[in-house]
Amino acid sequence: MITLTINGKEVSVEPGTTILQAAQQMNVKIPSLCYNKDLPAWASCGICVVKNVDPRTGRARMARACCTECTPGMNIVTSDLELTKARRTVLELILSNHPSDCLQCERSGSCELQDLAADFGLRQAPRFKKILKNQPIDDSYEEIVLNRDKCINCGRCVEACQIVQNVWALEYTGRGDKTVIGPVAGVDMAHSPCIRCGQCAAHCPTGAITTRNKIEDVFTKIADSELTPVVSIAPSVRAAIGEEFGLPAGTLCTGKLYTALRMLGFKYIFDTNFAADLTIMEEGTELVTRLTKGGALPMFTSCCPGWVDYAEKNYHDFLPNLSSAKSPQQMQGAVTKTYWAEKAGLKADQIYHVSIMPCTAKAYEARRNDDMKSSGAQDIDKVLTTRELAALIRQAGINFADLADSEADSPIGPYTGAATIFGATGGVMEAAVRTAYKLVVGKELGDVNYTPVRGLEGVKKAEVDLNGTKVKLAVIHQMGNVDAVIQEIRKAAAEGKDRPYDFIEVMACKGGCVTGGGQPYGHCDELREKRAAALYEDDATHEIRCSHQNPLITQIYKEYFGEPNSEKAHHLLHTKYTARELYN
Repeated sequence: MITLTINGKEVSVEPGTTILQAAQQMNVKIPSLCYNKDLPAWASCGICVVKNVDPRTGRARMARACCTECTPGMNIVTSDLELTKARRTVLELILSNHPSDCLQCERSGSCELQDLAADFGLRQAPRFKKILKNQPIDDSYEEIVLNRDKCINCGRCVEACQIVQNVWALEYTGRGDKTVIGPVAGVDMAHSPCIRCGQCAAHCPTGAITTRNKIEDVFTKIADSELTPVVSIAPSVRAAIGEEFGLPAGTLCTGKLYTALRMLGFKYIFDTNFAADLTIMEEGTELVTRLTKGGALPMFTSCCPGWVDYAEKNYHDFLPNLSSAKSPQQMQGAVTKTYWAEKAGLKADQIYHVSIMPCTAKAYEARRNDDMKSSGAQDIDKVLTTRELAALIRQAGINFADLADSEADSPIGPYTGAATIFGATGGVMEAAVRTAYKLVVGKELGDVNYTPVRGLEGVKKAEVDLNGTKVKLAVIHQMGNVDAVIQEIRKAAAEGKDRPYDFIEVMACKGGCVTGGGQPYGHCDELREKRAAALYEDDATHEIRCSHQNPLITQIYKEYFGEPNSEKAHHLLHTKYTARELYN
């Protein structure tokens, strides 16, 4: 342990701990802007500057707390008049290059720069001349909007895109005060390697990168008397939306969500968890077929649109290995506008289906190819992120935290415990193991808690015995971890060795959907663990915990699809993939 002094009090910390982290352990707040505990620190802004005072001479050396590691005997001062003036000056310089349209900004009320300016009382006109970058807004994508004028060059989006996700769609261009952040090679977002995962927006401290606001469109359509508005919610939304209304992280809000959505005017409330159970039936059957009758192996999951986009751009030789099963969102859209529409006496184009997702890429997925119109109309009409739904609820004046619980509508709302864990990394794999065991062995798995695939390790490996057949599994989350596994598979094939894996789950975002690009801000491992724990709690408290045991899943196959992977199921519930260029 290393012992140092912070503001006159001794503290002992592990080697490698930074001054900022040591201060946090003492409940001392050192202001920061470019720092984010989810990303490597690189000391861009200088707001976290502190003093390391020599007790013998009184001389002080300045240090940036976010990236300076503690050493024995340090005597740190985190705040005094000189430090306050320095921090104020840094903030004033940043604000001199930043627009003042806070009321119109998407991040107003959740902007870290705005919060710091308020903390330091910067209410007067800035001392420095206002010089804006006057860069055009890049809204070439329907999901993500880049406004360089609001960029403070903190670099968090670049680190998230390059180091965490290995996508490399964003970089620095120019030098000095001409530096701007944007897509590589000066192209727009739509022609970059961007996979729309939204991690840049989730980690941006200001309104420089945001999601396109679709709230007005939804309000208008809900009020259209010619349409029947229905809505479905993704697994991880229920574990995160409460944070937007002051509830503790990891509070499960399923029943409150159903109630709020009815109050907003949706006529029918469904749950994408139902389609997660449906996905397991289709994907699990496909895996068993490939293992027993032949097919491209290892098989990769296909429910993450960021991963599908990445694969279509980077791994053309592995596209046959992706499961052809659509994601739960798209299966839900298809069955809503076919199976349920017939029961309700409605045509597909009379239904307005809104999907609530933790993910910015889901809006792209809803129109990815013509398979997403399998009902004869757009299967999913509009996708709202968790943050956008929270804004919709606030606009409607709904006191979310005090709402009573209610239930989803049948027959495409009720779900099993296996479905809800889809939102956490390893959840799809665990749900698949529960059902694949039954399909192959012919009996239920004794303990359905398949813990080897849980947790935040970047690549998790496991093996399951299906009646003597050993199936090798891998779970990958965070796109930056994918390539090493791909190269491992390629190397084994080139050397004539057995394939290292049979079934691989991939989620683009660290932790899975619980910290997708559309979830409440503040991504970190603590949040991931709490949100995932809420989903596992939901699973554990369900009477039915395996997808194949859902009586309404049995019903939809009996009444409509016949059996998993049938011709009708393939038409409505499966898709295809297309090799695309990295730079469109």
